[in-house]
Amino acid sequence: MAALRAFRKFEGLFAIYKPPGVHWKLVRDTIETHLLKELNAFQRAPKQEVRFQALPSGETDVTKELTIAATQLPVLSTSHHVRGPRYRTLKVGVGHRLDAGSSGVLVLGVGHGNKALEEFYNSPITRDYTLEGEFGMATDDFTETGRVIERTTFEHVNLEKIEMILAVIQGGHQKALISYSGVDLQSQEAYELASRGMLYPHGKSPPILLALRCTRFQPPHFTLEVRCVNETQGYLRKLVHEVGLELRSSSVCTGVRRTRDGTFGIREALTRQHWTASDIQRAIKASRSMIKAQGRADISESGAEKDCQIEQQYQNRGTAEHSTASMTETDPKQLYSRAKEAVGSTAS
Repeated sequence: MAALRAFRKFEGLFAIYKPPGVHWKLVRDTIETHLLKELNAFQRAPKQEVRFQALPSGETDVTKELTIAATQLPVLSTSHHVRGPRYRTLKVGVGHRLDAGSSGVLVLGVGHGNKALEEFYNSPITRDYTLEGEFGMATDDFTETGRVIERTTFEHVNLEKIEMILAVIQGGHQKALISYSGVDLQSQEAYELASRGMLYPHGKSPPILLALRCTRFQPPHFTLEVRCVNETQGYLRKLVHEVGLELRSSSVCTGVRRTRDGTFGIREALTRQHWTASDIQRAIKASRSMIKAQGRADISESGAEKDCQIEQQYQNRGTAEHSTASMTETDPKQLYSRAKEAVGSTAS
């Protein structure tokens, strides 16, 4: 019963911080090993049974006496040393995966928590990433470790031109978002949902960027913050490459880090030294309490409200006079013409 009670404490959702260079399967197997070791430590001692044993007594040449005593002995067939550990496998599921080159928040589920993990995986939630880029070269896989296929200059690139290009890219994705959300572009519903940040694509859709801005530019290095849905890490690396092309230069992605996956952020993610059974149990308990308090419907609403709050933070933390978030309110045609003029000035 102790092992069963311990197992139920491990059923639920929790988030870990996956380091770069490590495959998600290795992360899952490591956590599964830690949990199995902890669960099997709760195994009961072997059963005891009463047996009558003949004990040696004083013997002489004249008399022989036999002494019988009742003793308790362990039933070896119930011992874990004979039967082996009770728990040999444990179902640990992984939500939105991260490839080996990426790092950040990775949500996992244990036991019956995998059912909630499946609902979490299929729900219309957004994810935030931090992308690190470097101007001056292009590779065959869009990363700094790939085979170099081109080297270019980047002295003409500045923060204003970067933000102009990002605004054009995001403007195109905003139109795609409305198209895949299934609402009328000219309706009041579309306007209200868009203003509240509650537009989500229904069904399958290509990767859609909901927010895109540059937070750091120290040539040749730059940092982008992205909020998106239905993305892959490969697509995000290609995005960094395309930003370089639009600026008549080239760029590679030097890092992809997920900072938020739905309601799970960096603060909720367990770092590698905390991938222990006790820390995972506390994380699952905290996640379970949150779900009970808010409910599944409330979680979706709070996720949308959080998107609005983060969007407001994007606007308040602009790194230049015209931030990317504020420029998305401009007509896409005007944005395109302004970006074209900005980039075109580099030819002179």
